[in-house]
Amino acid sequence: MTCTVAVLQSNYLPWKGYFDIIHDADLFIFYDDVQYTKNDWRNRNKGKVPAGTAWITVPVGTGLDRRICAVGIRAQRWQVKHWKTFRQYYSGSPYYPDCAEFLRELYLERRWNLLSELNQHAIRTIARDFLGLKTRFADSRSYAPKGRRLARLLDVLRAVGASRYISGPSARTYVDPEAFGAAGIELEFKSYDGYPSYAQQYLPFDHSVTIVDLLCNAGPAAAFYIWGWRQHPEPLSASATPQVRAEPHD
Repeated sequence: MTCTVAVLQSNYLPWKGYFDIIHDADLFIFYDDVQYTKNDWRNRNKGKVPAGTAWITVPVGTGLDRRICAVGIRAQRWQVKHWKTFRQYYSGSPYYPDCAEFLRELYLERRWNLLSELNQHAIRTIARDFLGLKTRFADSRSYAPKGRRLARLLDVLRAVGASRYISGPSARTYVDPEAFGAAGIELEFKSYDGYPSYAQQYLPFDHSVTIVDLLCNAGPAAAFYIWGWRQHPEPLSASATPQVRAEPHD
């Protein structure tokens, strides 16, 4: 029986391509016991604003010698600030009311001390409650992987009995297909090309923003704009919008 696995570091309210990979996997593993990278998607993402896009950043300090799972959140006022930011720029979107309770719970009803816990909770909730995904989730720490870099990743995949691995396209520069072949694991690089655009509240259109933008603007049709378009020509109710090439992500 084929077991398709994806392994990615957790990101802060990631873009739709992240959830496209989750959709394709039987098991999605958060890979947060690895080096934290500064100025990346781990603690920040972009939202749409009238002037284009703006960064929404969780304050985690400047230390680099940390694993993602050990990155603490330095202050708490950011939670109210992020809540107000989403309310300010998305309250006019057609499906913002459907997202408001999730955002309220995320920012006003819970206190987050670790970045990884925040990211994983938000990703699981969006995948399950908004996109209807049945993918199983796990954390690489559960498998105590050994080795470094590719050897460590392969150790995780062997531990879960993976027969197929889905990787983000940026990994082409450092992933060795022969190593996967030797391990008996099929390797697939995800393509982010072809995503249809949707009716964003502010122009110009941008594919690379947080999934929250899609949820607020497309609502129940969100899954169509991530993976459904590959099987169906158009959602039940969709505005005709031009197609824009997606920017590269993990």
